[in-house]
Amino acid sequence: MLIQIAVGTALLILNITVAALAAMLLEVAFVKMHGWLLREPHRPKLVLVVAAVSIWVLGVISAAVWIWAFAYLWLGAFATLEESVYFSMVMFTTLGLGDVLLPKDWRILAGMEAANGFLNFGLLSALFIEALRLVRLNQVKVSRRRED
Repeated sequence: MLIQIAVGTALLILNITVAALAAMLLEVAFVKMHGWLLREPHRPKLVLVVAAVSIWVLGVISAAVWIWAFAYLWLGAFATLEESVYFSMVMFTTLGLGDVLLPKDWRILAGMEAANGFLNFGLLSALFIEALRLVRLNQVKVSRRRED
């Protein structure tokens, strides 16, 4: 059991680090695009922000799923990459279908991955909304200054 917890903790830390680095890169991108985002027209740029951040969120989630999947394959929990990815996706999204199960020696990892997914979805959703909110608030502020 302690080995499962140690492996799961390492995977959680790795995924948290990946998400943090991705958030930092997103912030750098927003800083670089700040001037462009504030220039008219605003509405098409909001659509672009929503699309870009959505793709970014999906990329971070996909990376996490693949990290867990490769770990399952490396541990010998599943015979194929497809099975590992499928199980990882089901666990990370907290869907938990139960049609594919981890061997008893590794089943604690399933709960740890579900917790990782639950946390990531919450944090990434919050970052998504915050990015959109900040862009829109700054656009409104710039528009009001031009009107005055």
